[in-house]
Amino acid sequence: MPSICFLFQVHQPLRLNWFNYEEPKEHDPETLLARYFNLPLNRQIFEKVARKCYEPANALFLHTLNELKDKGESRKLKLAYSLSGTFIEQCKMWKPELIDSFKAMARTGCVEFLDETYYHSLSSVFDAGKEEFKEQVRIHNRAVKELFGQSPKVIRNTEFIYNNGIARCAEEMGYDGIYAEGIERVLSGWRSPNYLYRPIGCKKIRLLLRNYKLSDDVGYRFGARWWPEWPLTAEKYAAWLSSCDGDVINLCMDYETFGEHQWDDTGIFWFMKSLPWQALKYDNLSFATPSEVISKSRPVGEVNVGDFDTISWADLERDTSAWLGNKMQLTAFNEVKNIEKYVKATGDPKLLHLWRLLQTSDHFYYLCTKHWSDGDVHHYFSHIKDQQAGFANFMSIISDFKETVLTHKARNATK
Repeated sequence: MPSICFLFQVHQPLRLNWFNYEEPKEHDPETLLARYFNLPLNRQIFEKVARKCYEPANALFLHTLNELKDKGESRKLKLAYSLSGTFIEQCKMWKPELIDSFKAMARTGCVEFLDETYYHSLSSVFDAGKEEFKEQVRIHNRAVKELFGQSPKVIRNTEFIYNNGIARCAEEMGYDGIYAEGIERVLSGWRSPNYLYRPIGCKKIRLLLRNYKLSDDVGYRFGARWWPEWPLTAEKYAAWLSSCDGDVINLCMDYETFGEHQWDDTGIFWFMKSLPWQALKYDNLSFATPSEVISKSRPVGEVNVGDFDTISWADLERDTSAWLGNKMQLTAFNEVKNIEKYVKATGDPKLLHLWRLLQTSDHFYYLCTKHWSDGDVHHYFSHIKDQQAGFANFMSIISDFKETVLTHKARNATK
């Protein structure tokens, strides 16, 4: 009897500004946020996505959660969310009522919030020690606890980036579960993503695997008229779920699927409104949060993802090439990574915050030069039209930030 486990990633980056060389040099951390990041553009995008996605989706799910609860339905709808810190901060700046609606969902007792890197960063692949990764996860954990009264025990790393080392790190931090992409190359033989696994080299932590085919049926193919299964109805999809073997069906997708990637006129909101009711018509289906799945299911085997075979949920390769696949991306990544000790030596929390904002994975994603369908996806999400110009701009910001850090260090040395 498989449990349906919904997990929604909710993330908006702070997109970079076009660096203006003609502006006077400014080394005050208070003013650098507006110099490095295009706050008017970010606000415009955030408010648009809130109108199309966050507000109607939260209203729909909160209504359904309460409706099933009020009817005494024993198999209630359960949801899980992973909210990035950059999303949370933009809510606080421009749409604080969104935080209130997530709090309302938390009060139903049917919603679990997961941890991730607060800055939605690539810090998990910085180095073997993963100290920066751990600190960003701790920051996120404190934010979730403060906002929603939960201390997450399950983690979903940025963009489902995963390997054995990341799993061991999560176990050392005390997490009960971690998510990864359920791709064939890590599921040999009889294995299915619809079971719980144990990461190799770990003792307690459990591995939940995303069923990418069923997830992408909604997240990517729902409104595609070329798809042989179009139109996808709630009745049809519930029947597919009912026919699955295993203990859990992890349906993980961007929250922006609802209303932004799949527009309202595709019927996506009507589909999601109807789906819980259609699923509960089947005696073998129920809903569960990730922690509930971990508590009631046992791992059926081990999964081995070596540190040199890191996987993710991005692109056809399902690896880190979406962010680190060309020389521009690697150069920018190494420049950001290599100034860690200098930033931390300043002891300035505002400079540390800026440095971590520069780590957000989207900055590197926008520099991808892949072609065909993967390239189209990268272009859809990007606000820059030319990767070479975007790279030069990013490097200019990094260079200016490095000068700021060194100036701060020099000032402190003379005191």
